[in-house]
Amino acid sequence: MGFLFNEIVYRPLYNLLIFVYNTLSFHDFGLAIIIVTILIKLALLPLSKKQIESQKKMQELQPKIKEIQEKYKKDKEKQSKALMEFYKTNKTNPFSGCLPTIFQLVFLIAIYRVLFNISKMGLLVDPKELYLFIPNPGQINQYFLGLVDLSKTINFGHLSVGSFFQIMLIVAAAVAQYFQIKMIMPAKPKTASATPDLASTMSTQMMYLGPLLTLFIGVKFPTGLALYWLVSTVFAIMQQKKLIKNPALRPGTQIK
Repeated sequence: MGFLFNEIVYRPLYNLLIFVYNTLSFHDFGLAIIIVTILIKLALLPLSKKQIESQKKMQELQPKIKEIQEKYKKDKEKQSKALMEFYKTNKTNPFSGCLPTIFQLVFLIAIYRVLFNISKMGLLVDPKELYLFIPNPGQINQYFLGLVDLSKTINFGHLSVGSFFQIMLIVAAAVAQYFQIKMIMPAKPKTASATPDLASTMSTQMMYLGPLLTLFIGVKFPTGLALYWLVSTVFAIMQQKKLIKNPALRPGTQIK
């Protein structure tokens, strides 16, 4: 499994990042990460589109799902059968949005490994990881816009001007994560007495746990990871806005 991950995900990503870095005349590692992140998101666009449509459709189905849960609340077996039949009738799957998330995590791990390994090499590229057609740039300029050291974690014992920009980057990534999750939260029950369903509860928890996880990753791992996460999340927000506002891209299945 490790060999497959290395050859299918890590090494191609490593070489793509170095290729983009070489292409930039001013050799900004942060801009290289931004460009590679956008390329990854574009490659995953069909999966992301399916995930957003699935989440949007599940949001639209929530009132009917709630009715089924209330109707069979004393018989979990009948409730499960009724929900499965309801999902089948409406041609939806509550777990269909998981695949893009898994891909996102895989690339997040790969980006972390790239940054960690380059830092461990003393900001030098490992020639063994490069394809023959990718030139070795030698020493990597790890700074983003000359301000943020993307290879380092925040040293709270020795804060500097660069640390301030690192913290701003991490906070921005967490805030973006909050708004991304908030955009696709299921609609709240119309009646105050209605108990929240599982999807609503999970979405509410993720709206806060997601940003907290982003903050943890940003503080504990190289700042380049926070930059990747910020760009990826902003891209996702823009895509969600387009799909949610454009009726032609919304799921058109009639709820039965």
